[in-house]
Amino acid sequence: MHVLKPPTPLPATLPGPAVFLAGSIEQGRAEDWQAAVTARLADLAVTVLNPRRDAWNPDWVQSIDNPLFREQVEWELDALDRADVIALYLAPSTKAPISLLELGLHAAGGKVVVCCPAGYWRRGNVEIVAARFGLPFVETLDALIDAVRQRLDR
Repeated sequence: MHVLKPPTPLPATLPGPAVFLAGSIEQGRAEDWQAAVTARLADLAVTVLNPRRDAWNPDWVQSIDNPLFREQVEWELDALDRADVIALYLAPSTKAPISLLELGLHAAGGKVVVCCPAGYWRRGNVEIVAARFGLPFVETLDALIDAVRQRLDR
């Protein structure tokens, strides 16, 4: 297994299939669900693309003119495009607006697996998008991990 996080540049070729961990972070307010998913995929020959930056600064100005912020966003966009599977987790205690944006960008591509537990503030919208595009829709992290593994076995 290989794990890549920003700001580490993405190599020209990713070893094995790549899984992007999209979903709730909210500047560190969400649990580190990415670590749990990564640990549960550790036996696979995959590259995990984890956008949860270790040195994130919540005071960064969120502007195209801020090179650190722009680097983060572009890393995420590039990693999403290069992923074979996008594992999307929407924690009920978060809003995750960027994750909703990522769902919108990639729903039609068919590589998103959605985990949206009861209590997420826009669960109905997420359910409808998943149904419209035929995306797997699960309610627990365990089920998300199982669905990712199924996608990788194809």
